[in-house]
Amino acid sequence: MHTKFRSALVACATFLAASVLPVSAGDTILTIDGHLAGQAPIDMTIEDIEALDSATIVTKTPWHEQAVTFQGVPLATLLEKAGARGQTLSVVALNNYRSEVPVSDAAEHGVILAYKQDGAYMPVSDKGPLFVVYPFDVDPALNSEVYYARSAWQVRSITVED
Repeated sequence: MHTKFRSALVACATFLAASVLPVSAGDTILTIDGHLAGQAPIDMTIEDIEALDSATIVTKTPWHEQAVTFQGVPLATLLEKAGARGQTLSVVALNNYRSEVPVSDAAEHGVILAYKQDGAYMPVSDKGPLFVVYPFDVDPALNSEVYYARSAWQVRSITVED
């Protein structure tokens, strides 16, 4: 009986861990390539991304009925860490959706690459594991199709271009 209880407990803990993290710990969830100071592509795990500075944006989006609290790495911090040397980011999602984001948006608008929504990791089924988030409520000019199109979710790679 004790062995069955222990097995059930381990199975439950494994299920809960899988539902908390967007992917398995140690898996690459983001590749940054293109014009980088080191020139070699950078593969990052969720742990690598979380080790960087974090920021929070509370905003309404076209895809949520209420304001949402997003936590993630400031895009400017991520680009600096990667040694990005370019003007445009080609952001590609898991479904191959591609958005073009000017590098200047990172600092000018305080864009983040979010990995949590309302305190929980975002699963692939709900825009995770990574989501480009603009602070839509801060500047009314951000509430346009231009910025909505730049807000890619399920991000898997960022290519730094001239």
